[in-house]
Amino acid sequence: MTKVAGLSFIGPSPEAIARLGDKIFAKKLAKATKVATIPGFVDEIVDLAHAKRAAAEIGYPIIVKASAGGGGKGLRIVRSDKELMQALLSSHNEARTSFGDDRLFIEKFISPARHIEIQVLGDKHGHVIHLGERECSIQRRHQKVIEETPSPFADARMREAMCTQAVALAKAAGYDSVGTVEFAVDKDRNFFFLEMNARLQVEHTITELVTGLDLVELMIRAAAGEELPLTQADVKPKGCAIEARVYAEDPARGFLPSSGRLVRYIPAADGTHGNARVRVDTGVHEGEEVTIHYDPMIAKVATHAPTRAEAVEAMSDALDEFVISGIKHNVGFLSAVMHNPRFREGRLNTNFIAEEFPNGFKGRQLDAAAKRRFVAAAVAAKLARTKRASGITGTLNGPHICPEKFSASLGGEQFTVADVFLTGGELFAKIDGQDYSAGIAWQTNQPILRLREDEKEYAIQIARLAGSYRLSQGGQQALVAVRAPRAAELARFMSKRAKAATTKKLLCPMPGLVVSVQVDVGQEVKAGEPLAIVEAMKMENVLVSERDGTIGEIMVKRGDNLALNDVILEFA
Repeated sequence: MTKVAGLSFIGPSPEAIARLGDKIFAKKLAKATKVATIPGFVDEIVDLAHAKRAAAEIGYPIIVKASAGGGGKGLRIVRSDKELMQALLSSHNEARTSFGDDRLFIEKFISPARHIEIQVLGDKHGHVIHLGERECSIQRRHQKVIEETPSPFADARMREAMCTQAVALAKAAGYDSVGTVEFAVDKDRNFFFLEMNARLQVEHTITELVTGLDLVELMIRAAAGEELPLTQADVKPKGCAIEARVYAEDPARGFLPSSGRLVRYIPAADGTHGNARVRVDTGVHEGEEVTIHYDPMIAKVATHAPTRAEAVEAMSDALDEFVISGIKHNVGFLSAVMHNPRFREGRLNTNFIAEEFPNGFKGRQLDAAAKRRFVAAAVAAKLARTKRASGITGTLNGPHICPEKFSASLGGEQFTVADVFLTGGELFAKIDGQDYSAGIAWQTNQPILRLREDEKEYAIQIARLAGSYRLSQGGQQALVAVRAPRAAELARFMSKRAKAATTKKLLCPMPGLVVSVQVDVGQEVKAGEPLAIVEAMKMENVLVSERDGTIGEIMVKRGDNLALNDVILEFA
């Protein structure tokens, strides 16, 4: 059809897509090309009995994958026969919905492992080269969150072997565009082919930053029939680059998708910051609606610097500048990872998030210096607002008097802030008797307050709430209430609102579509048994029972659209 219409498809040839887009065929081709592959049953799984036989042959844990899958969709890790049926069902459904192809296969799950991929580039004249590797080990829900190049783990020998095999596979497939060959790598640097993505991937930006090449331009030139304008010897990566994916999701609730209106959306600015380059790619704007019908990624932030440490620091600063409100998002989580000692040392694997945040992400712990900084920022905001109000004539309460002493509460701790003075962008105070000074740059009601302390500037996101300020920076977050001493004393007598009892209800953890209800009224269930499946942002989420009990009432049916915290069912 394209030839008849005189059009050229920008991307790999249909034949290459057919060979590599089908993961079952791709694994067979990889074996034939002598590319290292993961042990497994390299064919379509027919039914549950067939899957059990294959799993017994391979040995648990295994991974169920969609042959046409990608982006973590249609993929489930299975550790026993008990989990296999639900994994097959969910993978079938996701694969059919996302790709129109519900074929599945099974392979051994390697853990702990790193996820390292090779960027390849081919043309229609049989030339294929590689553009180095990318480390994509930091993942949640089997989807990449943070990528970097070069990998802090790859040595010259491993890199050469992986790149050589990736190019060999691409040539065997007749690949003639930009693509990615993905590998799982164990602790001993043994690597195994996972799949080849016959497309330009989200993380191609970091390869562009270190090579100086425009991969989209090269795709277009290859599609037009041009020969590659460079050879393998011309590829000379420089420096280190990191990319962080900004998702509409709630890290505190197991990274469940979040939807709603972007009430405030101010991405970090592109440009050069010291030795680093910052690049932000986004496709949303303030005021738009983030819906449940699409992937949750709303932006990606990439940094490039001469060293990995500089790229990490630049990423941390850029994330502090990223303002989002109206939906839940993962910016604070990404920032916390940038400050994580293990990440900074490059000790990564695909279990990183589960291992570093075993009880879920609650925010990076505040140390003593950060607490003082947050208290100072909240006091500065309080002073600035009070001084501004004092300049308004004719108000009901008359001129506002700014006290020189405050009581600040943060996470149950009380801080005495005395001898407070804010002038000319400088804050002076005694916090719990210790002298404190900082430069302050802030306009009232702006989302970022800049605090300069000991020659380092912090971009602190600040929002005024009823009786307090919500502050966040560097993956740390806190509520700080700033009051006059007498008001703080009286606040201790304020009653606390009791939380509503919801232990007998299953609430929808995110906006989504009911795929199925797995139980009936009167049915007895055990803790861990599936109750319902809700789809959001192209992913199925199995909601399981947290307790033993009997189903009393079911409030929803298949096809219903649910909002956050809608009641799905109640226990008797």
